[in-house]
Amino acid sequence: MDLKIFLTVFTTVFIAELGDKTQIATMLFATDKDAGKITIFLAASAALVLASAMGVIAGSFFSEFINEKVLQYVAGAGFIAIGAYTIYSA
Repeated sequence: MDLKIFLTVFTTVFIAELGDKTQIATMLFATDKDAGKITIFLAASAALVLASAMGVIAGSFFSEFINEKVLQYVAGAGFIAIGAYTIYSA
């Protein structure tokens, strides 16, 4: 395992997930006194693992047909567009 790639992906995803709607939804589920906290944690963790697996599978699929640099540019442009839209609509 490449530790540099691991730490880069971990840090990027961790920062992206802080305070997002997924974390807020999980926090709201945890406010239910009747809900088991371990169950909520396991369910939220499994959902994130599944979503991440889908991302890896999709990325692997697209990389077979599209050049890696093109994918990086498209992803970068997408993030910039989302950021610009967020600033514009705020």
